[in-house]
Amino acid sequence: MATLLLIDSSVSPEGVSASRSVTAAFRKTWEEQHPEGTVIHRDLAADPLPHLDGVAASAAFSDPSSHTPEQQAAFAVRVKLAEELEQADAVVIAAPMYNFTIPSTLKAWLDQVIIMGRTAGEAPSAKGTPVTVVASRGGSYAPGTPREGMEYVQNYLEAVLGGGMGLDVDFIVPELTMAPVNPAMADLVPLYETSRDKAHEDATAKAKALVARLAA
Repeated sequence: MATLLLIDSSVSPEGVSASRSVTAAFRKTWEEQHPEGTVIHRDLAADPLPHLDGVAASAAFSDPSSHTPEQQAAFAVRVKLAEELEQADAVVIAAPMYNFTIPSTLKAWLDQVIIMGRTAGEAPSAKGTPVTVVASRGGSYAPGTPREGMEYVQNYLEAVLGGGMGLDVDFIVPELTMAPVNPAMADLVPLYETSRDKAHEDATAKAKALVARLAA
């Protein structure tokens, strides 16, 4: 049975969050196509992880037999996250843009799950695992737009997930999500709606494609 690791990080609830609506569509299709599969769901807003500290960081670079009780507890969190990633056949990550970058809760997950010599390094343990990132944003940071140079979500996650961890990264980008609630963006509502609909279509298509790929 295939396993999907789903990571949500939006502070907004389902029904309000653009990224959550897309990850939910992905999950729904995945479960319809693969009802016997497993979904590991981490909601980093509802259940945030501790930010990496010196205790957890030092534990990764020392002999486990020498760990203090504090190091043992801190490193156990990192090991569990690494195991969740390693057992996943596919991953979907919600990465809404907050202040031009990812939520701090998602950064905390990355800092905890990246363990040199295991999930990162010369032979990453989850290398090749397909990862779909839902990179929602209130405006547009696409090439050719005025804010193109402020796009620090896709560039960063491509580097850390793909370059650092060897994962097979793909993106779904729902944009202009503030258009329906910002009067200054009223003229952009049709573009927002097109982007929203395409994001849901992409989520459905990618989930189906991944199920088929894993079944082959």
